Amino acid sequence: MRRVFVAFVILASLSVMLLAGAVGAFARGDELAAVRAATAKFHQLSAAERAGYGVFYVCTDEPGKGAMGQHYVNGTLVGDAVLDPAHPEAVIYEPQADGSSKLVGVEWVVFQDKWDADNAAAPKLFGKPLTLVKSPNRYGIPAFYQIHAWIWKHNPGGEFSDWNPTVSCRNAPN
Repeated sequence: MRRVFVAFVILASLSVMLLAGAVGAFARGDELAAVRAATAKFHQLSAAERAGYGVFYVCTDEPGKGAMGQHYVNGTLVGDAVLDPAHPEAVIYEPQADGSSKLVGVEWVVFQDKWDADNAAAPKLFGKPLTLVKSPNRYGIPAFYQIHAWIWKHNPGGEFSDWNPTVSCRNAPN
């Protein structure tokens, strides 16, 4: 009888853990759905430009990893210490063969000095810690925290991975 009870307790515990994980994934899915709704208008690059986003750096790819795409950054959003899921600091495009750009993802960015001045812990979004990019870096900017979300093009490496192997910069003009 004791073995049956122990097995029941273990099974019940596993069920609760699985349910908690599913609820967490559903909540993140809802949050990302809200991000998709907030950024859907940026499928037209001109809408992103009208909203204050401008080209930043070059279309970035890495052999064997994929690409980060061409980032368009909103300097006003990057300059504050706020991480708002509905207002990502960058929108990410994949250059197309016809010269157009396809929206593939978004990125949240906050400068380390601004964040750390008011916060004891590193930032998180969607339950995920942002990655610290130290200075000096390839972008020539101060240290910053960042996280990508590939909400408009599937990433087999994970929706929050830096690199997306299904994105390419081969059609970039730079």
